[in-house]
Amino acid sequence: VQVVESGGGLVQPGGSLRLSCAASGTIFNIYDMAWYRQAPEKGRELVATITNLGNTTYADSVKGRFTISRENDKNPVYLQMNSRKPGDTAVYYCDMGVVVSPPYEYHYWGQGTQVTVSS
Repeated sequence: VQVVESGGGLVQPGGSLRLSCAASGTIFNIYDMAWYRQAPEKGRELVATITNLGNTTYADSVKGRFTISRENDKNPVYLQMNSRKPGDTAVYYCDMGVVVSPPYEYHYWGQGTQVTVSS
């Protein structure tokens, strides 16, 4: 299973950006999906999660500004980021809970995509 993020780049403060994450390979089902981020010299932070039923959670720092969504019960997952702040600058990672062979679920990570908020 391979997980790939895309959509990162440079955005001005107050601007918007949408990240995408897709998994490929032999996949029976995908349960929870999540976005994390890691800023320079900081630990990895959980940004948002979404279950296969569409239930979502958000870090307090992004509530009201970011939206996590998924097209169907498998792929892909998106992170819509609005009203960007310089503190949002980080490498963003996607985490997927993948079932290749039921009932075993494993978590796969992407390589990360850089998002920079700067004027």
